[in-house]
Amino acid sequence: MGELEDLIVERGKDGVIIALSGGLDSSTLAALCKKLLGDKAIAVTVASELQPEEEIEGARRVAEEIGIRHILIEMSLLKEEVARNGPDRCYHCKKAMFRRIRELAEELGVREIFDGTNASDSWRPGIGALRELGIRSPWAELGFRKEEIREIARNLGLSVSEKAPQSCLATRIPFGERITEERLMRIWRAEKLIRELTGVKILRVRDHGGIARIEVGRDELASILDSPKIDAIVRGLKGLGFRYVTLDLEGYRPADPPPP
Repeated sequence: MGELEDLIVERGKDGVIIALSGGLDSSTLAALCKKLLGDKAIAVTVASELQPEEEIEGARRVAEEIGIRHILIEMSLLKEEVARNGPDRCYHCKKAMFRRIRELAEELGVREIFDGTNASDSWRPGIGALRELGIRSPWAELGFRKEEIREIARNLGLSVSEKAPQSCLATRIPFGERITEERLMRIWRAEKLIRELTGVKILRVRDHGGIARIEVGRDELASILDSPKIDAIVRGLKGLGFRYVTLDLEGYRPADPPPP
């Protein structure tokens, strides 16, 4: 990790903000920055309609665990460029988020901002927005992939070392279908209900209008294929407004990349 530590120390010597989602990548990066830079490292989390409440609370907990100063920015990201849900949705979302973080950095007199994008994140359109705003991604720049980061988190003893991948709620809605606060809330409530009933770690409820398509990890399918649980899930999701409730037998897989 010598090159990584050198980058953090060099770029963060006058202070650095780490965009902290509470996931594995950003949490591990924040922990390293705190370890190497002390109080010059500041974690910032953006809370909006697109993040589940549990993820915001998770970011608070991991910041406390690391002992890093933590600032929460509350803002709406459901502007027209994001709500119309085109292939460039992630670009506009990241640009709005990191513009606000950049403003905060200027207020605090901090020049450098890091985010947790890693070398496995190949097609994320939001990466373009990060580059335009001068945001550094140490993991990606030095070729660190997800499993390597997970091993570093284990060595640091972080509680998030085995955390499953997460993504914003907008990824549950197919490109071209409008994103509304009501749809996002319905997805969040559906996933919360399923987690409480089954305890699955990897879960996505894809919202296809009146159809809820449930994805869980392939090794967790047995946790959901239980008649009483199925009945409770169907009742609960229909109560939220879905007409049909389906289970995707292929299991969880990342959302498809945007069309060209």
